[in-house]
Amino acid sequence: MKKLILSLFILLTITINAQKPKGNKVINGKVTAITDGDTFKLLTKDSILIRVRLANVDCPERKQPFSTKAKQFVSEAIFGDTINIDVLKKDRYGRFIANVIYADSLSLSEELVKNGLAWHYVKYSNDDTLQAKEDIAKENKIGLWQDPTSIAPWEWRANKKEASRLKKLNKKKD
Repeated sequence: MKKLILSLFILLTITINAQKPKGNKVINGKVTAITDGDTFKLLTKDSILIRVRLANVDCPERKQPFSTKAKQFVSEAIFGDTINIDVLKKDRYGRFIANVIYADSLSLSEELVKNGLAWHYVKYSNDDTLQAKEDIAKENKIGLWQDPTSIAPWEWRANKKEASRLKKLNKKKD
């Protein structure tokens, strides 16, 4: 119980200190499609359709447990809404990597992690708030943390890529 109270206190302190988005450019638009838990399409006021990838988190891949729940959560949170995205950069696929604030003050990345529907993507992020929320979700076995053998999406993708590579090698041998 003391650990939970301490975690909540630390989380509250971090959240209070991290109120303002830290990106480079804010874009406003309407969410027109949800691709998966961490990717969606946004139609800007200038009628430009852009793909947005949530910063600092990674949701389960399509064939992983909790993928559908993550997509449903994002859909219920932002689909059809006009939102602001705080763009950090573009990725190699041309997607805008962004922080998303919805319902006036909620961070979509934080809400996904808090509800056990995404991992804090530590390879690309050192966000203490996200890590604290993941630790609490993990400790309380929320969402994907109910499964002690859950596999992070980046590991799942690497395993899938390796399996595909081995399959190709085996075909060459035949």
